[in-house]
Amino acid sequence: MRRRTALLALPALSGLVALPLAAAAQSVSLAGQMGRKALLVIDGRTVTLAVGESRQGVRLLALDSGAAQVEWNGRVSTLHAGAAPVSVGDGAPAGGGREIVLTAGPGGHFRTAGAINGRPVQFLVDTGATVVAMGQADAQRIGIDTRQARRVMMQTANGNAPAQLVTLSAVTVGEVTLANVQAVVMAAPMNHVLLGNSFLTRFQMRRENDVMRLELR
Repeated sequence: MRRRTALLALPALSGLVALPLAAAAQSVSLAGQMGRKALLVIDGRTVTLAVGESRQGVRLLALDSGAAQVEWNGRVSTLHAGAAPVSVGDGAPAGGGREIVLTAGPGGHFRTAGAINGRPVQFLVDTGATVVAMGQADAQRIGIDTRQARRVMMQTANGNAPAQLVTLSAVTVGEVTLANVQAVVMAAPMNHVLLGNSFLTRFQMRRENDVMRLELR
């Protein structure tokens, strides 16, 4: 008997959700650009790197106007000038917050404003979604590069649908920012960005009537 799944499921790729983690966490942000060099802030220290150079385990792979692509411990992330620092190494929050409190709206759904890679988005909490999911329009607006992304087939309520597997540098809700969050970009249009379990499972979830509390584990 074929088991029906709600919204999104990614059983064949579940092993990719938990990735090897570095021994020590760092935070890195893009402060600006000096000619062909990026001005990075790593653990509060400002460094200048040219493409191909590395410092404190962070290597600069590419530099474009207002954005830099960096690699640490085999992971690649895109930083945007002026965005919040991204926590690298163990996926810990870059911000100081540890709890998210959400209130249910019409229909009992939990919607909240947030940000992906420093760009504002509207989230819809979906505990049935294996990963964070968004449509092509949101991905393009955020600046997610899917050219090298792995293509996958997703099981949805309407059947199988093509998608591309990506890793988000930073996902922010309230005062909490998590780094290296797995996500998919769906080919079909979507009205919201689904806040799935690649983000939610890092929290202890409690619901009291119309209030949901997410406390960082």
